[in-house]
Amino acid sequence: MLTQSNLAEQSFEFSPIQAVPMAPGYGKSSQTAYKQTAVETATPEKLVVMLYNGALRFLHKGEKGLLAGNYEEANEALSRALDIVVELNATLNMEAGDIAGNLRDLYNFYTREILAANIKRDAAYLKPVIDFFAEFTQVWSSVS
Repeated sequence: MLTQSNLAEQSFEFSPIQAVPMAPGYGKSSQTAYKQTAVETATPEKLVVMLYNGALRFLHKGEKGLLAGNYEEANEALSRALDIVVELNATLNMEAGDIAGNLRDLYNFYTREILAANIKRDAAYLKPVIDFFAEFTQVWSSVS
């Protein structure tokens, strides 16, 4: 089981996440520029926290959409959450040991749960995913 204490003991290396350049001719708002700078200058641990927070935000929005019967909103939000989980999974350094393998298994499970929630239009599938990201956001925040 992953805990704050054994997470803090692990050495993590993440594959770099590439920023997508803005198309020429498009201006950035100050908020967009701030967000891009925050991502580009963040430590790998801070990036994980940012991704976990984003996943949580989209999971909650997807859950709200499902419960309200707004399936278009739910699909869009759950697709965004799924993109984040896939990115987290893809950037794991599998040479980091058992913890990386455990995270891979969790990310794969949560990918299936998000897909099931979206396909079956059932918010109940999101509970374990939301619980995980809520708990591990706090864990990662304390070690970053």
